[in-house]
Amino acid sequence: MDLDAYQAVHSASWQRLDELIRTRRRTGAEADELVRLYQAAATDLSTIRSAAPDPETVTRLSQLVARARAAIAGTHEPSWRDAVRFVVVTVPAAFYRLRWWTVAVMVAFLAVAVVAGVWVATNPDALAAMGTPAEQREYVDNAFASYYDPGIGFAATVWTHNALLAALCVGTGVTGIGPVYFLWSNAVAIGNIGGMMAAHDALDVFLTLIAPHGLLELTAVFVAGAAGLKVFWAWLAPGPRTRGRALAQEARALFTAAIGLVGVLALSGLVEGFVTGSGLVWWVKIVIGALALAAFWAYTLVLGGRAVRAGATGDLEDDRAGYALATAG
Repeated sequence: MDLDAYQAVHSASWQRLDELIRTRRRTGAEADELVRLYQAAATDLSTIRSAAPDPETVTRLSQLVARARAAIAGTHEPSWRDAVRFVVVTVPAAFYRLRWWTVAVMVAFLAVAVVAGVWVATNPDALAAMGTPAEQREYVDNAFASYYDPGIGFAATVWTHNALLAALCVGTGVTGIGPVYFLWSNAVAIGNIGGMMAAHDALDVFLTLIAPHGLLELTAVFVAGAAGLKVFWAWLAPGPRTRGRALAQEARALFTAAIGLVGVLALSGLVEGFVTGSGLVWWVKIVIGALALAAFWAYTLVLGGRAVRAGATGDLEDDRAGYALATAG
């Protein structure tokens, strides 16, 4: 094929296509012409690639075809409206759909923690496994309270650590093992520490230092565990959907929850960094923690309930989630 002759014949239509792409407002006839010239240019590009693949011509025509496709199909540019919708609709919808899973995980977690704590507090051998008597006394009298060092650095460290663990819990959810291990190990660790503190008559210190930030922080742990287990359940029991589609939909929605937990854990980190170790009286600290927890549940139940009733799931919108086969039921 004579590339120069081919370009001479079709360059006028390519130039016209470029003009239509640059036109901000098109008439109906111009829109039809744009589609027709786009289809012709795509055919020209295919012909040149197969018969005379000149790199410069292929690149120039590829860019023209891509711009025409964007002009026809439209492009999506992130805006503040998208950010606001994500915060007030998408994230609370994901949390709301997890609410009963979260409660179930909370009950199981607290049951394991209480059993572990009672075991350590009442069983001498279990208590001895926590360290020598001198090490235990040092931890109870000094190390536990001194850990909560007020400041932005401590808050940031706690936040990033907990956010990473929450993301890993959701990310390993499809295995069914990751969330269970994460929740079990944390419940046993908290129960063991509480049991040791109780054995040394310092359970009040444990509770007053854990409660301010722990109310919200542990709730975030429960949500992360619930999200991971729900991903596993979607794979195990997809219902009328195909297994792949169910897994994709739930995983996208529940990673939305994981992103939302970054904000929740940021608030928890601020409480832990500036309230837990502060000089405020204990009941004020707990009230602050309870208010933070109440704000989370109000966000979840009020905004989330409204979003779910409007059809939100926490998943991507249909036009961004990819193609899916219709299913019955």
